[in-house]
Amino acid sequence: MSESALREALVLFGQSLYARGYAHGSSGNLSVRLPDGLLVTPTNSCLGRLDPARIARVDAHGRHVAGDAPSKEAFLHLAMYQERPAAQGIVHLHCTHCVALSCLVHDTPDDVLPPITAYYRMRIRQLPLLPYFRPGDRALAEVVREKARTHHAVLLANHGPVVAGKSLEDAVYNAEEMEETAKLFFLLSGRATRLLDGAQIADLDTHFPS
Repeated sequence: MSESALREALVLFGQSLYARGYAHGSSGNLSVRLPDGLLVTPTNSCLGRLDPARIARVDAHGRHVAGDAPSKEAFLHLAMYQERPAAQGIVHLHCTHCVALSCLVHDTPDDVLPPITAYYRMRIRQLPLLPYFRPGDRALAEVVREKARTHHAVLLANHGPVVAGKSLEDAVYNAEEMEETAKLFFLLSGRATRLLDGAQIADLDTHFPS
């Protein structure tokens, strides 16, 4: 896909996420990998009103080379791309239910969202909760990097999810599945819930390897 087409894809997916309430105000950021860097949504931009010509371009070292100034969280995207060579798109959102999940105290921070549906297991598998850092704190990059070696989705404490995919479309679908599963988690809270069992999870992992 050409760089021009990738810019248009960022605009279209940004509009879709914003229109359906997955993003609000100037929160969240999207990126796609380029052969020599990445395209990332600009700092303080609204995902619902992106201009393809103004989307930031940064090189493989995170240096700004074109477009508006990149998101202050572009370093999170770079860290995940560096650890996941197959990733071609990354979505970071402040979507309501995932953020609520990130604010809870969890007994098992290595996996904070249970296997409620097959689709969640197929797309996300496990969701680790990372410690809190203030937005823009570059110390978070190393924490993301460590988890990205074994996970394509992480949840930032009191912040939101960062999710990679084989394409931008795939990353968006992964993020949407996570948010919908978090919504189910809260809807089912306090009720006797039938989760996928070990055999069912093993069967999914066999038929849908990551």
